[in-house]
Amino acid sequence: MTARAALRSGWSRSLVASLLACSILGAARAEDNDGRTTPEPVIASHKPVTATHKPVVATHKPAIASRKPLAAGDTVGSLGDKTIRAGGKVLGAGAKTVRAPDKAVRVSDKAVGSADKAAPSAEKAAGEPAKPEEKPYSSWFRYRAELDQTWAITADPADSMRLTIRRKSPVQSGSLRHVLVLYPRPSSAYDIAISSILRVFDDKEQNVEFTVVNFDLKDWRGRQVIDFAEAKSFDLIFAMGSESTAWMHEHYRGGAIPVVSVCSKDPVELGQMKDYDHGSGTNFAFTSLNVPVDVQMAYVRELKPDLANIAVLVDSKNVSAVQTQAEPIAKYARLHGIGVVTVAVQDPKTAREELARLIPDAVRTMRKTDPNLTRSLFWLTGSTSVFKEIHTINENVGRVPVVSVVPEIVTEGADTAVLGIGISFESNAHLAAVYADQILRRVVRAGDLKVGIVSPPDISISFLKAHEIGMRIPFSFFESASFIYDYQGRAVRRVGHEGAVN
Repeated sequence: MTARAALRSGWSRSLVASLLACSILGAARAEDNDGRTTPEPVIASHKPVTATHKPVVATHKPAIASRKPLAAGDTVGSLGDKTIRAGGKVLGAGAKTVRAPDKAVRVSDKAVGSADKAAPSAEKAAGEPAKPEEKPYSSWFRYRAELDQTWAITADPADSMRLTIRRKSPVQSGSLRHVLVLYPRPSSAYDIAISSILRVFDDKEQNVEFTVVNFDLKDWRGRQVIDFAEAKSFDLIFAMGSESTAWMHEHYRGGAIPVVSVCSKDPVELGQMKDYDHGSGTNFAFTSLNVPVDVQMAYVRELKPDLANIAVLVDSKNVSAVQTQAEPIAKYARLHGIGVVTVAVQDPKTAREELARLIPDAVRTMRKTDPNLTRSLFWLTGSTSVFKEIHTINENVGRVPVVSVVPEIVTEGADTAVLGIGISFESNAHLAAVYADQILRRVVRAGDLKVGIVSPPDISISFLKAHEIGMRIPFSFFESASFIYDYQGRAVRRVGHEGAVN
């Protein structure tokens, strides 16, 4: 496809320019820090780009493996070019509806588009002050600034850990629904998730009021909040994050109010669900941030077919990350003859210092079987205390690529992983909001919904970092990526996360 044809097909100018640059620079050579010459990191294929908006379906193969829509089955929904997988099947490729048995509910008609202009990093923006005047809840609750146009966020004057979110222009359809959102602590992941949830409810014109509470992982406060929700006859609870979900599962399983997990890791791996093929049979509906390990490793195998070593970066205190991300990938690697080095932070408060000490040791270990480190990589789990230290990680890994299970860790600039393969906070929260919408409309019961997983996974690429370490990016990754940053670290394709954070 020519540049002109690509532009006619709807590709942004910056994206077309990046693609052409990658193709032209295929023969170029870059001088590395050791004085050796290495190939410029280019897309490792010169197949023509197909400007299609059909779903890219990936079950247990890399994203480009199939272009044929799958059988709809029990359709759960769609998210842009993603399908939503419940249990062991990929359901409803590209459908614009959300179905429980025999009934349909509309998904947002608004496209989840690509940004032609560089947008601020979601992770970085989430940590920046939103406005000169800080709100009582600013230390733990933030959201996308554009939501101020449609939602009014009001702090509780008696409790800085509680706030209310109401529509500025109430919708007339249906009775008012009351939704509790339970936070365990502050997190930039939750900033992204709550923004996505509010956008979905705005698009669906649900007549809803949210009460958001940070229970700070205190049992007494959690019980107090649940008693309040039951006394006020709340209609639904979002358990925000793996910690809130685990607490709610232990203390409120079988309760009267439906609970939907969001920004939470795999409930099957954590023992909260028996399997992926059935609902919970209780008041819980689960979604998952995790991609099945064999799917992730299919991408890794395409990236490095002769992989010899994988170093897993994890916070040992983050039980959900250990059980659902670190241990499964280590088990898979060992079964396939890949060396595993575990880099486990023992104290989240000293993660930076520990990583600066542990990562060089891991590199030395990998050199024993891979002297040039061309067949090794670091696997960055969704441990907040670890991935927020990406600068320290990059300072110590040298030329070994860092691949993250959190797509948002691939960002603008140099403080980034080279590649992300996982389910973004945005995508997961969108799915959780779709589940909640179905439950509130009485279309389906929470306990009948299977574990919700977005498929194929979100792919994010930093060509700046790839250039720096001399790594080639497979063409299939480029074609299906949701987030792409060019050689200067600028966003040229970006789904969601645009605008400032309040």
